[in-house]
Amino acid sequence: MPAEFLHIHPQTPEPRKIQQVVNSLRNGGIVIYPTDTVYALGCDIHNARAVERIARIKGIKPQKNDFSFICHDLSHISDYARVSNAAFKVMKRLLPGPFTFILEANNKVPKVLANRKTVGIRVPDHPIARMIVFELNHPIITTSIKDDEDEIMEYPTDPEIIFERFQHQVDIVIDGGFGGLIPSTVIDATDDNFDIIREGAGEFTR
Repeated sequence: MPAEFLHIHPQTPEPRKIQQVVNSLRNGGIVIYPTDTVYALGCDIHNARAVERIARIKGIKPQKNDFSFICHDLSHISDYARVSNAAFKVMKRLLPGPFTFILEANNKVPKVLANRKTVGIRVPDHPIARMIVFELNHPIITTSIKDDEDEIMEYPTDPEIIFERFQHQVDIVIDGGFGGLIPSTVIDATDDNFDIIREGAGEFTR
């Protein structure tokens, strides 16, 4: 059964449609949704089968994944990661925004991801993504969608094209308008040196 193509207003998401997405996630669904950078695959971090489905779509083993978490705000972060005072101050200043912070994982990270010593945390500046997480009441997995066959555009931006490609692999594709071309800036915050692992959409300043 093909996925549902669900139009959601990018600035004022309709609560009924957000709840539809949340219900799908709670039932083990996989959703493609917009962020403040590129479109991403997501699922409930506590659903091991859904995480494994995303890993298969990405062509990797679940234990070898580099998935990050989408959080609604900073309040969820300490549930899954150890955050120094310096890192918290930087994150509070830059989030919500186009950044992924790599932090030391704690023992509350779900078992399917538990072999990892670090975890990536995102709080995107996008109403749809943050409203989904808020209503779900815990983070979702996020991993960007890449187009390995397109030599010009690494990240697909048109939700209709994304739907055509993934409609038989996921449960919902959200149309929140055209996505971006540049992924998030990735910052290693496991210590207070704040090394930039990947230059992206966010401009990092200490």
